[in-house]
Amino acid sequence: MRSAFAIPLLAASIGLALPAAAQTGVFRSASVEKGKVVRLAVVTALKKDCSKGEVGSVRVITAPKNGQLAVRSATLKTPASFRCPNAETAAQQLFYQSKPSFTGADEVSYETKTPDGTTETFTVKITVTDKPDAKPKGGLLEL
Repeated sequence: MRSAFAIPLLAASIGLALPAAAQTGVFRSASVEKGKVVRLAVVTALKKDCSKGEVGSVRVITAPKNGQLAVRSATLKTPASFRCPNAETAAQQLFYQSKPSFTGADEVSYETKTPDGTTETFTVKITVTDKPDAKPKGGLLEL
C-alpha cells in the first residue's frame, strides 16, 4: 500500500532535499474605530508579472475574540500606485468589525495564497478605540 508519506520518507532516507513551500510571516498593527468595518487584506488574481491567474485565497487561522471577520469576493480596479496599475481583477478581501461596545486590544491571524503560489501568514494586533485616529496608522490595506 502506498501512502502520501512514501516519497518524503524515501527522499529523507537517501539524503535528498525536497523543495519547501514559500511562506513568510508578517506582523502588523491597526487602530480602528469601534463597530466600524475595516479591510485587513486583499488578495488579487494578478501574478507578479501582472498577468491574471486564479484568484488568491484568504484563510482565517485565529479569529478575533472581540469582533468578527468576513471574507468577501469582489472585482476591483487597482490604483495607479499599485504594482499592476489600473488593472481590473477578481479579489478575495478580509474585513474586521469589533463588537459594537468593545474598546481595547484584539488580534487576528490569517493566511493568504497568491496566484503565484506564495503563502504568507499575517498577525494583526488591532487597537479598537472610541474615535478614529486623526492620522491613520499602517496596517489597514488600501488597494
